[in-house]
Amino acid sequence: MNFYRNPNFYKILAVCGLLYLFLTGIGLLGAAFKMMGSGFSDKILQTTTNPLDGLFIGILATTLVQSSSVTTSLVIGLVAGNALTLVNAIPIIMGANIGTTVTNTLVSLAHVNQREEFKRAFSASTVHDFFNIMAVALLFPIHLVTSRWLEGGILGSTATGLGNAFHGIGGLSVVSPIKLVTEPAVNLFKQGLGDHPTLLIIISILFIFSALRYLVKILKSLVVTRMATFFDDVLFAKPWRSFVFGLMLTVAVQSSSITTSLAVPLVGAGLITLMQIFPYTLGSNVGTTITAVLASFATGNLIAVTVAFTHVLFNAVAILVIWPIPALRKLPLKMAEFMARLAIKNKLIPIVYVVAVFYLVPLVVILILG
Repeated sequence: MNFYRNPNFYKILAVCGLLYLFLTGIGLLGAAFKMMGSGFSDKILQTTTNPLDGLFIGILATTLVQSSSVTTSLVIGLVAGNALTLVNAIPIIMGANIGTTVTNTLVSLAHVNQREEFKRAFSASTVHDFFNIMAVALLFPIHLVTSRWLEGGILGSTATGLGNAFHGIGGLSVVSPIKLVTEPAVNLFKQGLGDHPTLLIIISILFIFSALRYLVKILKSLVVTRMATFFDDVLFAKPWRSFVFGLMLTVAVQSSSITTSLAVPLVGAGLITLMQIFPYTLGSNVGTTITAVLASFATGNLIAVTVAFTHVLFNAVAILVIWPIPALRKLPLKMAEFMARLAIKNKLIPIVYVVAVFYLVPLVVILILG
């Protein structure tokens, strides 16, 4: 057949193979962090004494287990067991929104040896960070103020109303196709090196960095074909399309970390722009909460449904507040571009940024408040 003679056919096969390696690496990274941090995360969640403490606990706990879904599940269990109040649980959910962005920021570091490529990739990853930080900065004070006269604050009381309305309707079971494909390989490594999570982290980083190195090269060579036009004219042509695509893809794969991490090398390769990926990441923010809502319906637990709706409301309200106002909408973009300019001047800056924002600052605040 003629397509066997088409060099692009083999490039596309290589892209598929490298994507599998990349996604397996992300799966291994998450599994390794869960082995190392799940017990610790459970313990620090139970030490929450006030909303500010809970906010930074949410960041650190999610960063350690590489999954906002895991943090949300733990929070649901603690609230259901009366070990945590709803008013203190909501800041943890807010913190989880920040902590879950660490994966795509780590992925962007794979481009560090290519100056312009790294600049694009790092700005694409940190725009997600800065939007979620802005969302917390705007909504956390409102939560604290309204908690004085509303049970669970404005978000908690609204989520409780939605929870009561939807309680008992039953849920849908969503299966992630990516997990189905990569889980056998991830489990194989876990069985062989389950007692050595540090080795799993090293292997996962090698997989991610190696895959991205060659993936970007192949993607660049495919730009001359219809790929660039497809991204520009179809998937990312308008902000609402980018948003819907990010939302639907995240619901399908059940992981905002995977969704946003997949887009980082596309920006690095120059296939899409920072402005195009921005609404896409917002869609992934909402998408990851929808899967949690479906899961909470399946439990039949009113508290689970309420906490899940709190996560949805937080992201939806943040988008409705920030996106329509040009000055606010441009701020995460400007901050991401500024950080990217700093990062290409000194390669230590992105490493310091990741360690400080996702690990050091939350840990220090928790120790001080604890």
